[in-house]
Amino acid sequence: MSNVLLISVSGEDQPGVTNVVTEALTRFGVTLLDIGQAVIHDQLNMGILVSVPSNTSIDDVTFDVLNALNHLNMQGIFLPISNERYENWVGLQGKPRHIVTLLARNLEASHLAAVTKVTAQQGLNIDKIVRLSGRITLGHSDSVGPACVELSARGKPKSADDLRQSLLKLAGEQNIDIAYQQDNVFRRSRQLVVFDMDSTLIDAEVIDELADEAGVGVQVAAITEAAMRGEVDFKQSFVERLALLEGLNESVLDTVAKRLRLNDGAEYLLKSLKQLGFKTAIVSGGFTFFARHLQKRLGVDYIYANELDVAKGVVTGKVIGEIIDGQRKSEIVVEIANQLGLSLEQVITVGDGANDLPMLNIAGLGIAFRAKPLVKASAKQAISNVGLDGILYLLGYSDKDIVNLHKDTVV
Repeated sequence: MSNVLLISVSGEDQPGVTNVVTEALTRFGVTLLDIGQAVIHDQLNMGILVSVPSNTSIDDVTFDVLNALNHLNMQGIFLPISNERYENWVGLQGKPRHIVTLLARNLEASHLAAVTKVTAQQGLNIDKIVRLSGRITLGHSDSVGPACVELSARGKPKSADDLRQSLLKLAGEQNIDIAYQQDNVFRRSRQLVVFDMDSTLIDAEVIDELADEAGVGVQVAAITEAAMRGEVDFKQSFVERLALLEGLNESVLDTVAKRLRLNDGAEYLLKSLKQLGFKTAIVSGGFTFFARHLQKRLGVDYIYANELDVAKGVVTGKVIGEIIDGQRKSEIVVEIANQLGLSLEQVITVGDGANDLPMLNIAGLGIAFRAKPLVKASAKQAISNVGLDGILYLLGYSDKDIVNLHKDTVV
């Protein structure tokens, strides 16, 4: 029976380390069982797990590898592994894997300590940590983008609901964002991203902007806030707000559309998604006039919103056709997914209000963006402290990935 040996290599990173080590091992006819490495601040840490033939001395293997490392001024630690322990390790590969993504304006040790305390209490074992955000200088300013690390953990949490709630509470206390997802094939095969429009892609509620122009801003804003918090029925509140806009001149629509501002990271996110091959959609309880404006600006593939009724150059205070409420939003998401031949696990939805919850909860990845407390507590994931482009981290993309993507784009 062969013997299992774990070799840990460390020292200053330089070309040829892997070659030198594996050439030394080649002389003994060993089999590679596992290998991995990481470089932090030019310091290499590499682990190689090998099976050494039973007729070969582990001492001889150790001597030759160590001698090779000495020529590179590197260190080696050699740990024999019992066959029983190795087989137990192999058996762990069938356990569920989870991804915890931590985002913060500035990443502090206390943030990671708090997150890993929660995962440890739930019985999850972290086996990989990767920084997705780029390097920063010691004199960095607030203009530098967010910091992000991705933790990969194995095991079955004692309670998935308790884990989510603990991470949500922690995120609020620490002013950070924490996403928890199961790592499966769907996480790496998502192809459709569906956005709410008002207060998600743009930083305003259009109906409130129109109400200001009509001189009924205070009344409409109060109803909007209550609806977004889930305190009143969306459809009924929409009818009430819309009726207050009766008589508004049609020309105001264009005026409002031109002054709408995108939320942080929206343009960069949409550009990146397009280059990555994602399909995108706006499914909104707002109005098609403004959704078309964003479609043209951002290159969105599909738009669904309420058609504002205009007659003789003025708003009638009604819409044409069925009102798009929360339930209808989720139905539209299903329709688009079916049209594209996708399962809902391959869909990402993003929204901020209570009427977005139905579509957030049916998608493989539902993200509450800068949402009201009720929505954050009910959604699978939430982003509150960074821009929309933080979603790219939840998909596993690093800053380097996206920078290279844009660099390689032919203009």
